[in-house]
Amino acid sequence: MLAPAAAHASGGATASCTVDPATGCIQGSIRTSEGEPASGVVLQVAGPGGFEQTAEVDGTGRWALPVTEAGQYTVTLDTDSLPDGQFLTNAEQDERMVNATLGANAGVIFQLSETEGATTGGAQASSFSWDRVAQQFASGIRLGLLLALAAIGLSLIYGTTGLSSFSHGEQVTLGGLLAYVFANQLGMNIFLAATLTVVICAATGFLQDAAIWKPLRKKGLSLTQLMIVTIGLSIALQYAFQYFFGAATVRIQTANPTTVTLAGVTLTVQSYVAMGISIVVLVLTGLFLTKTRTGRATRAVSDNPALAAASGIDVDRIIRLVWVLAAGLAGLSGVMLGLVLNGVNWMTGLQILLLMFAAVTLGGLGTSFGALVGSLIIGVIVELTNLVLPGDFKYATALLILIVILLFRPQGIFGRAERIG
Repeated sequence: MLAPAAAHASGGATASCTVDPATGCIQGSIRTSEGEPASGVVLQVAGPGGFEQTAEVDGTGRWALPVTEAGQYTVTLDTDSLPDGQFLTNAEQDERMVNATLGANAGVIFQLSETEGATTGGAQASSFSWDRVAQQFASGIRLGLLLALAAIGLSLIYGTTGLSSFSHGEQVTLGGLLAYVFANQLGMNIFLAATLTVVICAATGFLQDAAIWKPLRKKGLSLTQLMIVTIGLSIALQYAFQYFFGAATVRIQTANPTTVTLAGVTLTVQSYVAMGISIVVLVLTGLFLTKTRTGRATRAVSDNPALAAASGIDVDRIIRLVWVLAAGLAGLSGVMLGLVLNGVNWMTGLQILLLMFAAVTLGGLGTSFGALVGSLIIGVIVELTNLVLPGDFKYATALLILIVILLFRPQGIFGRAERIG
C-alpha cells in the first residue's frame, strides 16, 4: 500500500510543498562539499500512523515533503544515492529526527564532505572550498540587489520626511502577492504581471501619502507618533494578507526552476533575470536622482526641506513622488523575491524588514547610494555566514551588524555625523 505513495513522492515531492492549516512541510537543502546542488539524493521519511514516503533532491539542491499529521518524523538519507566522492560528515548519522507541525515548515540538515567518515567539525574544515565561497558570494550579491530595490525607497522616505516606515516591508509583500494573483491565478505573462504589479504598488504609495501621511503631517504629529502609525499599518496589512491569502506560501510560478552554471556558480534562471532587472532599475533610479530636475529637487528636499521650500521647490509634491517611487520599487522587489525564493507569504516583507533597516543604517540614513552599498554588503555577509553557521542564523547576523553600526558609526558609511546640543 505504501509503495505507490513512495514512488509518487520520489517523482514530485521536491521543493514544491506548500503549508496550510492542514498541512506541514518537512524540507531541507543538500549541497556537495563544493556547494553544488546534490540533485538525485534520495531520502526516506517515516512518521506517525505508518507514514512512509520518499523525497528526492531537485536541481536546486532542495527537497520537501508534505505531511498532514503533526508529530515526530525520521528522515533517513540513502547514502547509496550520494554523488560520487561525497559522504556524510558522520557515516553513522544518516538519520535525523524532526518534529513537524501543521501550518509550518520543519527543516532537516545533512552536511556532505569529500572525506569518508569525517566528523562534523572535520567536515566543515575539509568541505571548505573557494567554489563554495564563490557560490555564497553570488547568492549574497543576488540578495543585496533585490534588497536594494526596497531599501532605496525606505532611505528616500527617511531622507525627505525623517520617518522610519515600519510598514515598508508590507509593500514588498504586496508586490509578491499581486504577482501571484496576476501570473498564477489569472495566467498572465510574468513580465506583464510584474509591470502591472509595480504600477498598482506605486499607486498605493500615492494613496498612502494623500490619505494618511500628508494629513498627519499637516496636523503636526511628531515623527514618533508617525512611526507608531506605520507599525499599526504594518500589523493591519499583515492580518489583511493572511485573511485573503492564508498562511501558506504561494508560488508565482509553479514550474520547478531551471538552473544555469556560469563561472562555477549555479543559480536559477529566475535569479539571473531578477539580478539583471534589478541592476537596470537601480541604474535608472540613480540617473533619475542625479540627472533630472525632479531628482535634484528630491535630493535638495532630503538635504534641507526648509531651504528647498524657500527656493521654490514644492516639498509636498516631492514627498508625494518619493512615496510613489518607494512603493513601486518595493513592489518590484517583492516580485523578484517571490520568483527567486520560489514563493511568497503574508510575512515575507516582515522577514526582510530588519535587513532593509540594517542596509539603510549601514549605508547612511537618507542616502540612496548608501542604501545600495549597504544592501550589497548586508546581502553578502548574510549569505557568507552560511559557510560557518546553519541557515536559520543568517538573518540574526543582520541584527548583529546593525548593533555594531549603531555603536561605532551611527551615521553609516556615507552619512554625515551631526552635532546635537
